[in-house]
Amino acid sequence: MSLQLTILGCHSATPRVNAFPTAQYLEINNRHFLIDCGEGTQSRMRKYKVGFSKINHIFISHLHGDHFFGLIGLISTFGILNREKDLHIYGPVGIKEITVLQLKLSKSWTKFNIIFHELNSKESELIFEDDKVEVRTIPLDHRVYTNGYLFTEKPKPRRLNIDKIKLYDEIDVCDYHNLKAGKDFQLSSGEIISNSELTLAPSAPKSFAFCSDTSYKPDIVPIIENVDVLYHEATFLKDREDLCDKTKHSTAEQAAKIAKAANAKKLIIGHYSSRYKNLEDFKEEANTIFDNVELAVAGNRYSNENIPLNVLSTD
Repeated sequence: MSLQLTILGCHSATPRVNAFPTAQYLEINNRHFLIDCGEGTQSRMRKYKVGFSKINHIFISHLHGDHFFGLIGLISTFGILNREKDLHIYGPVGIKEITVLQLKLSKSWTKFNIIFHELNSKESELIFEDDKVEVRTIPLDHRVYTNGYLFTEKPKPRRLNIDKIKLYDEIDVCDYHNLKAGKDFQLSSGEIISNSELTLAPSAPKSFAFCSDTSYKPDIVPIIENVDVLYHEATFLKDREDLCDKTKHSTAEQAAKIAKAANAKKLIIGHYSSRYKNLEDFKEEANTIFDNVELAVAGNRYSNENIPLNVLSTD
């Protein structure tokens, strides 16, 4: 399994006894990312056994408190835990100023480097890349400057077809790297053995799109087209669609329309307004447009595969 998402919080506005603001932990191709950091995120990380030391990159969608008020607390805890590794924080212009001010006035300077990547582009841009994963912004439409994030695996190497390789004594372990890279093999006789005979196609790269607070915005569809897992906010049901224009949020139906247009394989909805008591209504509304819908639930893990949810804990 190359993609796994843990929901740490998935409700809107203020924290409540059993409702926590937005935060998600993404594992993709052996990389570990924290997405948004609402109040209480670090306590949820402990509850759901998310490794603090694995997180080197934090992505903040926008500067509304329910999406980043937990950040300074998490940074402080990193300091208490004697963190030494650099911490990269991606977010709107202003994320550095507000974080540094809190560290300064509380005299809580860290011993590790905090590297801020402040964003202001209204176009999708590549903001992170290594040999396994890349991350692009998804410009959204909210009351303040807001981005979603698209996490995509890099293409994987080809898989060795050991049964076929064993037919040729000249192929040694030291040749495996070239085979995985797609190269043919030349025997001492000069005969060329096609790479397609010796290897198998790699699994398709997996992707996850996080679409935080936003009004209905169909022009993001080309950015997230064919995504494996799409998280899209669904603050309201269709009965209160009038509030979407005022608050710059979406309905469950609108989230499903985005998923369908993007040909997403799975849709997860969350950021529910506290006015609704039965969350199943969100799934039912989305299912009228898009079939494969899951409700975000704190403590649940989701993958790109259609497997039963793994409930880590219940509150």
